[in-house]
Amino acid sequence: MHKQNKLKIVVAVTGASGSIYAKVLFDKLQKLAEQIETVGVIMSDNAKDVWKHELGNTDYEKISYKIYNKSDFYAPFASGSAGYDAMIICPCSMGTLARIASGISNDLTTRAADVMLKERKKLILINRDTPLSLIHINNMKMITEAGGIICPASPSFYSNPTDFESLAATVVDRAIDLCGLSQNTYRWGENN
Repeated sequence: MHKQNKLKIVVAVTGASGSIYAKVLFDKLQKLAEQIETVGVIMSDNAKDVWKHELGNTDYEKISYKIYNKSDFYAPFASGSAGYDAMIICPCSMGTLARIASGISNDLTTRAADVMLKERKKLILINRDTPLSLIHINNMKMITEAGGIICPASPSFYSNPTDFESLAATVVDRAIDLCGLSQNTYRWGENN
């Protein structure tokens, strides 16, 4: 059994645009290590290609957490018995979101998401696509009704972010808060 005050988290990175969000998320989770028991990572091949294209590097190879193959159904978080607390899909493609909404567990990301929903744990999807079709909206509605949290990659500007990473952090910080981790970040009404 894991300690009550430390969280077990799954992070999945899909091939949607928005690799900066995943990079900032990994950086921030490293800084919150004292609150985390473990982080399991799933990263699709498309996610790696998009990361290389958008960020111009392969720094995903330096992620200090264990990266699981997308077809590894022996990963601990493929079962509710492993007791993971939260899953963040960042960024979340609309295809992944649709498969989760439909209950299609055809890879480790969708299986882990299904586990989070059935165990009534935190499932946070950071979707970046725009505009949205009615199919996207209905899929988001379905996931929300099942207990998941749609956290669009819609950055805020009231903290006056000065670069792409601080802009991405306005979204990532919300997801970290939703997981239940404590962090020092901009808070409306406290910092102005």
